[in-house]
Amino acid sequence: MRIPDAKVALSTASVYPESTATAFEIAARLGYDGVEVMVWTDPVSQDIDALRRLSDYHQVPILAVHAPCLLITQRVWSTDPWVKLQRARAAAEKLGASTVVVHPPFRWQRQYARDFVTGIWRMADETDVRFAVENMYPWRYRDREMLAYAPDWDVTKDDYRHFTVDLSHAATARTDAMALVDRMGDRLAHVHLADGKGSAKDEHLVPGRGNQPCAELLEGLARTGFDGHVVIEVNTRRAMSTAEREADLAEALAFTRLHLASKVRR
Repeated sequence: MRIPDAKVALSTASVYPESTATAFEIAARLGYDGVEVMVWTDPVSQDIDALRRLSDYHQVPILAVHAPCLLITQRVWSTDPWVKLQRARAAAEKLGASTVVVHPPFRWQRQYARDFVTGIWRMADETDVRFAVENMYPWRYRDREMLAYAPDWDVTKDDYRHFTVDLSHAATARTDAMALVDRMGDRLAHVHLADGKGSAKDEHLVPGRGNQPCAELLEGLARTGFDGHVVIEVNTRRAMSTAEREADLAEALAFTRLHLASKVRR
């Protein structure tokens, strides 16, 4: 068997509507290797000292920081998107995280979008932290499609040092996830593992419950010795109890560890 050095982390977004603190508790209890902090409206997710205390108390390292790029986080850590990224980098450096996950700009953020590619390169040159730009998707309503991201939702069309691949986003975009990964090549630094069925809504299903090549991707990472992080980022909002939420997150972890252990081909 060949098992890569990749660590399996839990995104704090996976416990929503529970708190960031709850994510650390669950990650420790289930045996995750660490967490990715989604910086959003929960004050704890924005507080470096509080995050460090949670990490120390639960003995769960913070492996990545997801910058506040969502519509609901437009005022978190400033309204200036570059300031948000600077603060995400500072948080990652202080917390020992190796990666900052960032979305491409919304199209209406015109100046930010115009300078985004060169700006990300500039910021990447200033730190050892990886800025891993994440694939997104067109927004759809009935028969209408809106291109909400710029320069493009398909981040492989632009030149970035590091990428994050999200399989739920690939499903929503109705694009070939493995072809997307192939285009990322050795610049793939970070994985958001979740499943999807191609709905217009970003589903973030537990791996194995949709039609995305979650197992194939993980087995490929094992064969190539991937040394980034694999982050479980699933939607557990419909869980009827804490036990049901934890069962989903335990299933996702077991699926990931199973398929990251790849048979060595002779």
